[in-house]
Amino acid sequence: MNKKNIRDLADTELAHKRVVVRVDFNVPLDGDRVTDDTRVRAALPTIEYLASRGARVVLLSHLGRPKGGPDPKYTLAPVAKTLAELQKRPVAFCPVATGPDAVARTKALADGEILLMENTRFYPGEEKNDEALSREFAALGDLYVNDAFGSAHRAHSSTAGITQFLRPSVAGFLMEKELDYLGKAIAEPQRPFVAILGGSKVSGKIDVIEALLPKVDGLLIGGAMACTFFKAMGFETGTSLVEADRVELASDLVERAGYRLTLPHDATVSTRIDGTAPTAVVKRDAIPADQAMFDIGPETMASYARAIASAKTVLWNGPMGVFETKPFDAGTLAVARAMAEATKRGATTIVGGGDSAAAVAEAGLETAMSHVSTGGGASLEFLEGKVLPGVAALDDR
Repeated sequence: MNKKNIRDLADTELAHKRVVVRVDFNVPLDGDRVTDDTRVRAALPTIEYLASRGARVVLLSHLGRPKGGPDPKYTLAPVAKTLAELQKRPVAFCPVATGPDAVARTKALADGEILLMENTRFYPGEEKNDEALSREFAALGDLYVNDAFGSAHRAHSSTAGITQFLRPSVAGFLMEKELDYLGKAIAEPQRPFVAILGGSKVSGKIDVIEALLPKVDGLLIGGAMACTFFKAMGFETGTSLVEADRVELASDLVERAGYRLTLPHDATVSTRIDGTAPTAVVKRDAIPADQAMFDIGPETMASYARAIASAKTVLWNGPMGVFETKPFDAGTLAVARAMAEATKRGATTIVGGGDSAAAVAEAGLETAMSHVSTGGGASLEFLEGKVLPGVAALDDR
């Protein structure tokens, strides 16, 4: 990563300064309670580093998708409480993120104090990367740190526009770690390098498949997207989700990938997605006409586990089945456990955020992976080779 990070700033550049830190506190809430604090904990190293050096830490984040203005349902106030519980320093909350009152609150901070501003998406200009709003966010600090990898693929006022008016602009520790793991996996992986891609649609993963094919030693496919490949191979897919307009593309990918592309050998099928109907395991070319594939089968689980065990670098994005519904979570859990075993043997294992990260967390295996990304969309775009606006905007080394 050829971008400056907070270690590149001298302590004298941080002490007594208001440091605006873009974090990703887009966390699930149940009323006023944070139900998963993973993203809050991920930001703690950067926050503590700055506060311990006498910086006055001003935090910006979005939460949810409020429509066109403030919505009490999406206030960050509960997140401020969670943040205060997770670390030793007091955390104040400011109910606005722009204007004279907001600026005054940042200027009243003492060294080492932390202030979380209200949801950046309460301001309609945020998602339009509005220049006037970017200036207002910039007025909250003396320098800028982006630690929100999960939002780095969006050119918003608080992720990209702000850097036009606030320098230096550098990466935080989480941003650095994300780019480091994903960047090395793509640029210089230890081999064998195996990637596992799942999810429902081939269309959402085409660019990733195209980008990874020349780089991987093996590409394992799971999830409903496998059915589009099955259709391309002339197999019966029953009532499974198939993207008819992508069948030709899937056929082309199979031909180009050759031995590197592995599709499920068997499937767990049923008539109902909610798990209330009987299930069966069938070969991939024997899916009944009145049933759908909702998970990979046991033969595939064992085969994929062997491939993962042979790898030195493993990258995973997308579940193997309808993992939120038993018994269709078995394939996804099998991949998670195989990756945990591979980590123990010294492999670098990377989970690319989104549903895969949720599945790993549900299995209690987060700490058993080398790295679990906090950004599903951002990690996909990075793996596709796209420029992330929130990263491009930071100062070069």
